[in-house]
Amino acid sequence: MEHQILTSLHSRTGSAPNNLEARLPGEGTDLARAVAKDPLIFDFLGLTEEAQEHAMEEAMTLRMAQTLTEFGPGFAFVGRQHHLDVDGDDFYIDLLLYHVPSDRYVVVELKAGKFKPEHLGQLNFYAAAVNDMLRLPRQAPTVGILACGSKNERTVRYALDGSSQPLTVMSYTYEALPANEQATLPSPEAITAALEQDHTDASEL
Repeated sequence: MEHQILTSLHSRTGSAPNNLEARLPGEGTDLARAVAKDPLIFDFLGLTEEAQEHAMEEAMTLRMAQTLTEFGPGFAFVGRQHHLDVDGDDFYIDLLLYHVPSDRYVVVELKAGKFKPEHLGQLNFYAAAVNDMLRLPRQAPTVGILACGSKNERTVRYALDGSSQPLTVMSYTYEALPANEQATLPSPEAITAALEQDHTDASEL
């Protein structure tokens, strides 16, 4: 609760550019309030603006409970680098989540740096593939989330207009916590070392 107050959750909820209302008539507006948060606050990851996608994935996996809380209530973790075999072509989704309240898969792609229109082409593909390969008849259509370092709102809007799947684009930041609290977070090197130790321990079992 304290984190949500400090990071102005009320003003971030539902504010991410998205095409959910257009692609999901009747439920898109309410769904946007649940999943379209902007920006995402990843200060608990202990990373810097220069962190690449792989480092972000590792840090998010290590702190999955906090990561899911930041995405919003009702999210569950399905997998990291989730493999899709499309007739022999291999693809890997950065993070695959499940939004329990709306009963749907949520594909999350992480991009360091500024948003580019081609990012949505990849995300659009992943959402369509998950719908075809994983989604059950009772489940709602898959939604895609692109988390990027920064974005031009007009560029995002044009790219969303050309996407067939329900998608939302969020920026992220690491700088919401006060400096003295950020100083207590572990470094990216410490996170990577902890993950490597976990892999070592698991291999010895």
